[in-house]
Amino acid sequence: MREFLEFEKPLKELEERIAKLVKAKSKKASVQDAIVKHSEQLTKLEAEIFSNLTPWQRSQIARHPQRPSISDYVEHMTDEFQEMHGDRLFGDDQAIIGGFALWKDRSVMMIGHEKGKSLKERMRRNFGMAKPEGYRKALRLMKLAERCKRPVITFIDTPGAYPGIDAEQRGQSEAIARNLLEMARLQVPILAVVTGEGGSGGALALGVADRVFMLEHSIYSVISPEGCAAILWNDPSKASEAASALRMTAPELLKLKVIDEIIPEPLGGAHRDPVMMAKRLSETLETHIRELQTMKLPSLLKHREDKFRSMGVWSTAKTPVTQMKAVTAS
Repeated sequence: MREFLEFEKPLKELEERIAKLVKAKSKKASVQDAIVKHSEQLTKLEAEIFSNLTPWQRSQIARHPQRPSISDYVEHMTDEFQEMHGDRLFGDDQAIIGGFALWKDRSVMMIGHEKGKSLKERMRRNFGMAKPEGYRKALRLMKLAERCKRPVITFIDTPGAYPGIDAEQRGQSEAIARNLLEMARLQVPILAVVTGEGGSGGALALGVADRVFMLEHSIYSVISPEGCAAILWNDPSKASEAASALRMTAPELLKLKVIDEIIPEPLGGAHRDPVMMAKRLSETLETHIRELQTMKLPSLLKHREDKFRSMGVWSTAKTPVTQMKAVTAS
């Protein structure tokens, strides 16, 4: 059954009315007219709501429990997928899955966060929060793709890396830093897609890529809105204000040149039509991977380096002496 978010309640009420009228199976003209009328209202209301979303509402869609994850995209995009397990050091982290896939008649390595759908599966996947062995598994698969000269596609959807004591004891920060270093110089094309949440270093550990994309209603930020609100105002309930201040939505990040392209979602979010979403994503990836595969290796690596070095804007403030002269002159 479809789950509705808080701001979608008016849509839920209309859909329930339509469902009752349809279930009645009445052939009366008045009933049929009511179905048409409510359907038109629903279409209009959907367009109105989803064309004026706040950053906080986008965050809620990005975290929707039915939002497609890497397993869904693998199912709808690939002809074959061979999952690989383990980091060859500690264990197999279920929060990250990866393996070789046959996609668009080419062999690629697909790696991504997996949150799970049911509560039992979410607990097994640790809600998409990977531990060091998860990032080391991802790196092992990237290096394998490099040896086999296969492109790498990553799917990012995590609240962040797991912050538990056991993860810290096994070198969480080093594992993430190692991925950043190795991805920066990996000798094959890398494409990264933020499909849901892109939280902090846990997301960035799969995000150093030649092309970085975001789905329309996904988010990408150094911290969650709740965490930001707790630090700035000591009040997690101000998460909606923090979401606006963080500039974590796809349109904002495209302006800042943190990402390269926004992939439109079906009306209401990717969870409304995972098949359509997978098709749009696949088409976008194919366009860019063709371009990247024509680049010679030195150019590819130089472009990747320049891409991340150019992020951010620096400005020099006036020194006190300069300010004093300006005041005296006036």
